[in-house]
Amino acid sequence: MPPAPPLAALSDATVRFAERPLFAGIDLTLAAGDRVCLVGRNGSGKSTCLKALAGQIELDGGIRFVQPGARVAYLPQEPDLGDAATIADHVAAGLPAERRHERHRVDEILAALSLEGGRAPMGLSGGEARRVSLARALVNDPDILLLDEPTNHLDLPTIEWLEGRLGAHAGALLMISHDRRFLTALSRRVLWLDRGSLRLLEAGFADFEDWSEQVFAEEEKATQRLDRRIAAETQWLREGLTARRRRNQGRVRALAQMRDDRRQALGKMGVARLDLSEAKRGGDLAIEATEISKAFGERSVVRGFSTRIRRGDRIGVVGPNGAGKTTLVRMLIGTLEPDAGAVRAGTGLEIGYLDQTRDEVSGTPSLRQVLLPDGGDMISVGGRPRHVAGYLKDFLFDPGRLEASVASLSGGERNRLMLARLFARPSNLLVLDEPTNDLDMETLVMLEDVLGSYAGTVIVVSHDREFLDRIVGSIIAVDGDGGVREYVGGYDDYVRQRPPPRASKPKASAGPPRSQPVRTQRKLSYGDQRELEALPGEIERLTAEIAALEAALADATLFARDPGEFDRASRRHAEAQGALARAEDRWLELAQRAEDLAG
Repeated sequence: MPPAPPLAALSDATVRFAERPLFAGIDLTLAAGDRVCLVGRNGSGKSTCLKALAGQIELDGGIRFVQPGARVAYLPQEPDLGDAATIADHVAAGLPAERRHERHRVDEILAALSLEGGRAPMGLSGGEARRVSLARALVNDPDILLLDEPTNHLDLPTIEWLEGRLGAHAGALLMISHDRRFLTALSRRVLWLDRGSLRLLEAGFADFEDWSEQVFAEEEKATQRLDRRIAAETQWLREGLTARRRRNQGRVRALAQMRDDRRQALGKMGVARLDLSEAKRGGDLAIEATEISKAFGERSVVRGFSTRIRRGDRIGVVGPNGAGKTTLVRMLIGTLEPDAGAVRAGTGLEIGYLDQTRDEVSGTPSLRQVLLPDGGDMISVGGRPRHVAGYLKDFLFDPGRLEASVASLSGGERNRLMLARLFARPSNLLVLDEPTNDLDMETLVMLEDVLGSYAGTVIVVSHDREFLDRIVGSIIAVDGDGGVREYVGGYDDYVRQRPPPRASKPKASAGPPRSQPVRTQRKLSYGDQRELEALPGEIERLTAEIAALEAALADATLFARDPGEFDRASRRHAEAQGALARAEDRWLELAQRAEDLAG
């Protein structure tokens, strides 16, 4: 069957930023029914690529094509609600002029996204503004749908609704998102924008991690070959200097080019290096809440909730936007008094708090002053002095931007800056309110690793299902009507345990049930327990194999003697490293689950 004709395409596309190519010579094609995700680290040019395809910016080179008559809808990363008088008017502007009278389309999409069409667009929350922008993009049922971070600031019910809506979309879909679960559910192809080039994976996002590791392993093999050539050429130069008055200038230039290629190979985009400063341990009890309640006017946010959080617990807090998640967390950490009930803090509690709004530093003139408000160049991290420029470099900030204004930062950069400040301060309880917003995937994974090794307690409010599944040991769900309940496990465990949605809202006098402890298994299943017991031996075996392979590959004569054996050893080395990482992650997951169940 011949491939479907393209609805939109970029051919040999180049965009420059300050005379430097952001990307160059890339090709991209979208056809009806395509489900494509565009991935790459922050600053790689993903949003620019999407804008170019949407016709929002001009290419510096190459061609943009859109099939005549095709309807294109573009959702920008930052909602722009313009100057429409009402939400309904703004959404209706997403219809072509000849169909503006079809207000039933506007009413349907507004109802689906729980939006009041008569409200003014000014003063909306981040989640409301995102839903309005989505409504405008979806109202026309476009042939080409281009979405930049569609799940940002959305709550979990809306994200799940959006997944269903996009899954039924008949046109072409190209999306950028840091929500790995969202991409896994929807994508069938992956475009990876990396160091100015675009790679294609003919599979969904679920296969991206293994594929990208394979790409890097192949690059590493090429780099190892280049290293050996450099060593051989350098040896030739050293031995020939005394024997030859005149060098072969061609070989000298070739050596210089190889060294430059080596610098390029090692100059792959950096990965954020995140470290936490941990305070003294404190007691085994972190927080105990007994029958706490909170209401604002006639609206009950929390009613009769009790919990006991121990040192080292990982707690996720979920619920619709506006349900009261932040209110609950503030009561637990003592910055907001409950109307009834009591909260007791453990001894020696030192709290690090990442606020959702990130407004705390909005008036700070420079990055340096965020970390060093009293001036100076050195910052204490984990009890060790670090130069502030070097510390910010760990968080992917160019040292030359030390005096840059905070106002000039993107959303992702602001988030990384706030994490840098938070992690430099000693704590034994971390409270993170939507920490994953605007982070690239590499930084997300690094954040997960750091939190996994943190000895203190973590309370995280998040709509990122994958992040919650990888981090937390229990979920506290807030329903917005006063009901709060705790579930053992990650997000997927919560979904399996939560009660089915009610067909209609109960009478106001009835109210939701009070929080009750969840009855669950108290130990691992037989299969999981056997796997946990076997994993240390597997980890030891893989570690020994990797050491042996590295010793073999260190033999400078192996490639010349047996290229096939060298390639086999290189391939197996990459596979063993991947297997070791997976085994270690699985052991940590099972060990944590066993500890949670035993507690």
